[in-house]
Amino acid sequence: MSNLISSVAWVRRGVSVRHPAKYELDDKELERVSALARIELEDARVELERAHAAAQSMGKDDDDEWIDEDDGEEDLELADPDTMDVDADSIPPENKDDLSKYNLDDYDDDVQETNVGPFTNIKGLQYYQNNDADPYITIKEDPEDDEREELEILPTDNVLVVAKTEDEISQLEIYVYDESEESLYVHHDLMLPNFPLCLEWLDFPPTSSSKNRATPASGFGNYIAVGTLDPEIEIWSLDILEPMYPDSILGRPDETKAHVPIPLGTGKKKKKKSKHRDVQTGYHVDAVLGLSWNRTQRNLLASASADRTVKLWDLNVDPTAGGAIRSFDVHKDKVQAVQWSPKEASVLLTGSYDRTVRTFDSRSPGTGVVALLGSDVEALRWDPWDDYGFYVALENGLILNYDARVLPTSTAQTAQPRFTLSAHDGAASAIDVNPHFRGCLVTGGEDKQVKIWNVADNAKNVTLVTSRDLGVGKVFSATFSPDDPLTVAAGGSKAKMQVWDVAANGSARNAFGSKLQALGARLKEARNGGDVIGVVSDDEGSEVDEGES
Repeated sequence: MSNLISSVAWVRRGVSVRHPAKYELDDKELERVSALARIELEDARVELERAHAAAQSMGKDDDDEWIDEDDGEEDLELADPDTMDVDADSIPPENKDDLSKYNLDDYDDDVQETNVGPFTNIKGLQYYQNNDADPYITIKEDPEDDEREELEILPTDNVLVVAKTEDEISQLEIYVYDESEESLYVHHDLMLPNFPLCLEWLDFPPTSSSKNRATPASGFGNYIAVGTLDPEIEIWSLDILEPMYPDSILGRPDETKAHVPIPLGTGKKKKKKSKHRDVQTGYHVDAVLGLSWNRTQRNLLASASADRTVKLWDLNVDPTAGGAIRSFDVHKDKVQAVQWSPKEASVLLTGSYDRTVRTFDSRSPGTGVVALLGSDVEALRWDPWDDYGFYVALENGLILNYDARVLPTSTAQTAQPRFTLSAHDGAASAIDVNPHFRGCLVTGGEDKQVKIWNVADNAKNVTLVTSRDLGVGKVFSATFSPDDPLTVAAGGSKAKMQVWDVAANGSARNAFGSKLQALGARLKEARNGGDVIGVVSDDEGSEVDEGES
């Protein structure tokens, strides 16, 4: 399995708790895990305790390596083994008046000492396992205070969630980004059961019996929904450190048995494909490719799947008691992407490998409209500055912009885009629209380029502002910061995530300077450390070149 970052999600400033809580493993938590996964309680207990013990022991020294010296052992070590067999009666009695043993004739002579140093005679030193056991250290350290300070997330910090697979291990890496200090580091991580494909942040607490989830009295939280190659959707709390199990699982792992392949035909070698699983209305039966949280109806989450369906989930419903509340089969192939309309709370936008993009009201999906495309859909986005406009990124590198009001109800009719961008050589795999001001678009593609576009108000004049190879490889995710108008996070095939301060680019300041000033944003020059911030890995000295395009 390749090393890559498949998705990146921002968490705006002030949402994360300042001091994340530690995960607690108790009988109540084990009962919750058993109910969510629908497995036997004893199996859950064994697996969770094993994982919890492994996590606690990582990076710690073995206490058994600490041994206190015994002064009594010195005599045994200095004893001459040749004297052990001598008969005690054969030893002559010692003359008490004989002073020759003191070598008084050479008393005034200088004695040349050899091997003088701090480690020449350490037999008598006393070792202590830690500072608390050493009586000579009177000011004791409090490791809990040090750890609490290291894990603190300030209100001025952004959090980024990265879906990463490296060395066949899939996980979520939670980064802390401080724009003022140009700091980016991994805060903690979460292990995933399978290859992650998509992320969606949400602030609505899903129904769960976990006491580890500290839901604020306001009803707002800090969660990330994850879609993987498994049919289930996992929802994790970002305010809990080192959890062993998600807060909620949407789906039926006991029914889908995603790890058991269904053979096609007789099972001969020439049959390489797998049979499509029977579609279910209450849960997905194949990989989850896209997720979208409804910011108006906050308890609703939409999911797109390789089982060719789009499903609607109510986060108020106990996941162990119910499934999806609606299932839409509006496509004939895998559904790659889904997004709720920011203007109409009940309207969905979906894109599929059947080379169509559809928009419909979730209350009456049969009345939707459709556009037939010339290539598979890679990504899509509603334009938050246009009530009916949306963008579609295609596998052939094109970016299309449509007006939903003029789309036909059938693929038999041709749908004309308002404009087309030949954005990338290869697939255009990432797209996002700036939420801070109108007319700014970011795209990323398999050509390893992240590009910033200026879309005029009349949508007839679209120009490339700047383009940059951020050193992340093929770009799979590129998204704007929810707080800084021209800050972009990107990840790709090199399993690296970079944060790009686009405002430090001269072309960007010329194109968007008036809009930034209207927002009260500070125009920046390129900094000494460059305008790209990343985490340097062990096998590389620097992340990217510091020059601008």
